[in-house]
Amino acid sequence: TVNNDRCFANHPILSQIDQCTDSKQLKRLHAQMLRIGLFFDPYSASKLITACALSPFASLDYAQKVFDQIPQPNLYTWNTLIRAYASSPDPDQGLLIFLQMLDQCPELPNKFTFPFVIKAAAELSASRVGRALHGMVVKASLNSDVFILNSLIHFYAACGCLDMAYQVFVNIPRRDVVSWNSMITSFAQGNCPDEALELFRVMEAENMKPNDVTMVGILSACAKKLDLEFGKWVHSYIERNEINGGLTLNNAMLDMYMKCGSVEDAKRLIDKMPEKDIVSWTTMLGGYAKLGEYDAARSVFNAMPYQDIAAWNALISAYEQSGKPKEALAVFNELQLSKSVKPDGVTLVSTLSACAQLGAVDLGGWIHVYIKKQGIKLNCHLTTSLIDMYSKCGDLEKALEVFQSVDTRDVFVWSAMIAGLAMHGRGRDAIDLFMNMQEAKVKPNAVTFTNLLCACSHTGLVEEGRDFFNQMEPVYGVVPGVKHYACMVDILGRAGRLEEAMKLIEKMPIAPGASMWGALLGACRLHGNVDLAEQACSHLLELEPRNHGAYVLLSNIYAKLGKWDKVSGLRKLMRDAGLKKEPGSSLVEVNGVVHEFLVSDNSHPQCEKIYLKLDEISARLKSVGYVPNKSHLLQFVEEEDVQEQALYLHSERLAIAFGLISMGPSQPIRIVKNLRVCGDCHSVAKLISRLYDREILLRDRYRFHHFKGGCCSCMDYW
Repeated sequence: TVNNDRCFANHPILSQIDQCTDSKQLKRLHAQMLRIGLFFDPYSASKLITACALSPFASLDYAQKVFDQIPQPNLYTWNTLIRAYASSPDPDQGLLIFLQMLDQCPELPNKFTFPFVIKAAAELSASRVGRALHGMVVKASLNSDVFILNSLIHFYAACGCLDMAYQVFVNIPRRDVVSWNSMITSFAQGNCPDEALELFRVMEAENMKPNDVTMVGILSACAKKLDLEFGKWVHSYIERNEINGGLTLNNAMLDMYMKCGSVEDAKRLIDKMPEKDIVSWTTMLGGYAKLGEYDAARSVFNAMPYQDIAAWNALISAYEQSGKPKEALAVFNELQLSKSVKPDGVTLVSTLSACAQLGAVDLGGWIHVYIKKQGIKLNCHLTTSLIDMYSKCGDLEKALEVFQSVDTRDVFVWSAMIAGLAMHGRGRDAIDLFMNMQEAKVKPNAVTFTNLLCACSHTGLVEEGRDFFNQMEPVYGVVPGVKHYACMVDILGRAGRLEEAMKLIEKMPIAPGASMWGALLGACRLHGNVDLAEQACSHLLELEPRNHGAYVLLSNIYAKLGKWDKVSGLRKLMRDAGLKKEPGSSLVEVNGVVHEFLVSDNSHPQCEKIYLKLDEISARLKSVGYVPNKSHLLQFVEEEDVQEQALYLHSERLAIAFGLISMGPSQPIRIVKNLRVCGDCHSVAKLISRLYDREILLRDRYRFHHFKGGCCSCMDYW
C-alpha cells in the first residue's frame, strides 16, 4: 500500500481534486478515478473523501456513499468522515462511524481521531460516551496530548461538568493558548464569569500571550457580570497589545457594552468598525430594546442592509419580553407581509408568548396550523409555548390535546401543563399529572413545584400543598426558594391560617421577599385581619417603597371595616408620593383582532353600540334582582365621589358587552384583565352567562374564572 501511495501521489487527477470548485466537477473526477482504478488506492480515495466531506461544497450524503465504496479505508479516511460528522447537524453519526472504525479498521485510533470523536460527544452532551472516550485516551497512552486534552475540556464544559473540565486543564503538562482559551470560554459560558476573569489573571502571570479568542471569552465574562469598568479596561488592553480579532472580537465588545448599558460606548465602537455583519446590527437592536429604547431599536432595524430572521426575532422577542405583546404581534404581522424570510422556531415561540399575554387565541391557533402545514417538528420549546398559549387563552382542552399529541416531554412541557390546569382551577388534575410525570421518570424542577403549589392554592388543597412543599428537598432534591415560600404563605392565608403563615415567614431560612408579604397582605384582605395586614404592608413597603398595590390592598381592608380616616390617610400618602393605582384594562379578541378597554372607555369605534348593550345588560340584571355590591367601589375605585356608575363601567364589563355584540352565540367570550377581578364584576359575569346563555372565560392577574349557564368553576375569594 505504501508503494502504491507513492506511485499515485503525483497523479494529475489528485491535483485536480484540490482545485475543484463545485460538486459536479468533483463527481466527474470520481467517475474518472473509477474508470482507471485510481479510486481503489487508499491514498487517492482519502483525497476524494476529504473534498466530498470538508470542502466548501461538501455533501455528507455523497461523502458517505463514496466512503461505502472504498474496499479498505485507511485511518486518515475514517478520521476525515468522523471529523465531518462531528461538525455537522448529525454528530451522532460521527460516533457511529467511530464504532464502525473500531470494528473494521486494522489501525487503532490515533491522536487525530480522538479530538474529532470527542467533539461529536460534546455536541450531543453525551456524558457517558465522552467519559468512555477519556478512558480510551488514557489506555492508549495519549493522555498528555494537548490537542486531545483541549477537546476534553470543551467536552466536560458542554456537559456542565466544569469541575472535571478544570481538572483536565490543570493536569495538562504543557498548556498552549488553546488550553487557556478553552477553560476561560468554558467558565464564561458556564455562568462562572469570576472564575474566567481570575484565570485570565493567572494566564497573564504565567506569561502566556492571549489572542483574540481569549479576549472574546473575557468580554463575555464582563457582559455576564455587567462589569463595565473591567470591560473598558479589556477594550484598552486589546488596543494596547494590538490584538486583531476583526469582526468577531468587535462584536464581542459591542455585546459587552450593550449588556452593560453603555449605549454611547457601543455607538462609538460600531461607528468605527470597518466591517459590520448581521450580528453587529442585531446586538445593537437587542441592546436598545432591553433598555426600553424601542424607537432606537426600530431605527437600527430599519437601517440594517438586510434583515435576516435573527433580526426579526430580536425585535419580536424584545417587545414580547418587555411586556409589549401588541407591538410584538405587529412586527410578526410585518414579517409575514414582507415575505423576505420565513419565521423559524424562535419566531414562533416569541409570537406564541405574545399571544398568551394578550389572550389572542385566534392568532395562536393560526400559528399552530402554520406549524403543521410547514411540517415544523414540535420540539419541547414549541410544545411548551403552545400549551402555555392555549392555557392562558382559556382553551384548556386544546392545551391538553397538544400535550397528549407529543411523544417527547421534558420537564418544561410537564410543568407548563401543570400550570395550565392550575390556572383553570383543576388542582386535583394538576396533582394527578404530577404523579404521571414521576411515572415517566421526568425529574421535577423549581418551576414544576411553583406551578404545583399554585394549583393547590387555587383549589384550597392545604394539606396536599404542605406535603409537596415539605417533600421538595428531601424527596426531589429541589431547595425551596422565595416563590415556593410565597405560594405556601398564599395556601395557608387563603385557608384562613394567617398566624401559621406568619410563623412560616419568620422561620424560613431565606430573607422574605415582597411576594411573600404581598401574599400575606392579600390573605389579610380576604379575612379582614387588619393588625397583621398593617405588619405585612409595612414589610412590603420597606422592600418596595413605590408598590402602589400595597397601599390599595390595605386601603381595601380599611374600607371594608369602615375605617374611613385610615383610607383617607393612605390615599394622601399615595398622592404625596406621586403614586397612582394601576388602571384596569381588559382585552378581548374578536375575529383575530385584540381590542383593549379601560375603565369608562369611550375611545372604541363601536362605543355607542357598546354602551347601548351595557344599558340593556343593566336592565336585565335589575330584572332578576341584581343589586350592586358597592363595598367593592370603596375598595377598588380611588375617587371620592363614588357612584354606582363606576361599577357599571369597569373595563371587563365593556369587554363583555363588546363580545356580546360582536361574536356568535356559540363562541366563548375570552377576556384578559391586568388586575384582580372585583367581586361585583365576578357576580355580574356569572349572571350574564346565565341571562345570555354564553360561555365567558375571564383571566385576571391570578387565574381563570370560567362562567357557563350562571355557574363558575372557580372558588370565590372576595
